[in-house]
Amino acid sequence: MNGIEIFANTILKEACRVQASDLHIVPRKKDVAVQLRIGKDLMTKHCIEKEFGGKLVSHFKFLASMDIGERRKPQNGSLYLQMDGQEVYLRLSTLPTVYQESLVIRLHLQASIQPLSHLSLFPSTAKKLLAFLHYSHGLLVFTGPTGSGKTTTMYALLEVIRKKKTRRIVTLEDPVEKRNDDVLQIQINEKAGITYEAGLKAILRHDPDIILVGEIRDEETAKIAIRASLTGHLVMTTLHTSDAKGAILRFMDFGITRQEIEQSLLAIAAQRLVELKCPFCQRKCSILCKSMREVRQASIYELLYGYELKQAIKEANGECVTYKHETLESLIRKGYALGFLEEDVYV
Repeated sequence: MNGIEIFANTILKEACRVQASDLHIVPRKKDVAVQLRIGKDLMTKHCIEKEFGGKLVSHFKFLASMDIGERRKPQNGSLYLQMDGQEVYLRLSTLPTVYQESLVIRLHLQASIQPLSHLSLFPSTAKKLLAFLHYSHGLLVFTGPTGSGKTTTMYALLEVIRKKKTRRIVTLEDPVEKRNDDVLQIQINEKAGITYEAGLKAILRHDPDIILVGEIRDEETAKIAIRASLTGHLVMTTLHTSDAKGAILRFMDFGITRQEIEQSLLAIAAQRLVELKCPFCQRKCSILCKSMREVRQASIYELLYGYELKQAIKEANGECVTYKHETLESLIRKGYALGFLEEDVYV
């Protein structure tokens, strides 16, 4: 291997070792910074020469079958690599900057799926989510920003069903982040005509029991997902809204009627990843701390279901209602009061 390959492998192994979610290669005026995102923080690990940085970006683009000669347009690519005996899925994104190309690599370790009880900060919330797996049909919606752990949560739920081996699970994702031999996984490929709309229609003819739709992006996909949940399928999907109630308004924007929302929705979970307070650091765990590497973060879920969900639907339709449910803010305050979180955790 040449110097570029050796350095590329070194920084990828380093990123995997510290469980970084992203690797940034950022061109600057005089050099190129190699940074890791660990939790919500960016940490600069290396500063390299601009020429070496350009070759490093080209090396990763070549591995991902991207056009290494095109540096003026944004590009996306992906690949699977073996790192120390563990499979890692890499999703690459380039941007042309005023200096040279910038590259961000999202890392997805294909590790064993953690049970929901380990992911959730509060065990009671995990139990509530697991209870929805007993339903034969309906719609479970997870909302939150990119990187908040929505896909991880859905796969933790699917893992409970998969182990029983009695129900057919089909997923439609862009991209497929966690490969599983016991699950039929379909990756969006718009060039080949596999869109969310077309893929979901095809899945419904494939005798599924559980359907995971990576994201609802448009009106037609929303309508098909609703129809699937009303015709004997348990559907899990995600939306990008700031809280649980926002998902109801988003469905209304997609043209879904109130009656369809009431009949299909089982629950909405607004999710965030929060940094845990480290007993060794006596504060939010340091980026360099190895003591809590496996449990640096946990998920909190703002759940709307049952009576509270019905009231929220009425509220979204302009009715005057009163009800109480735990919001993300109140859950963070609860986590702080119990000593799990630092005071400066933000939603």
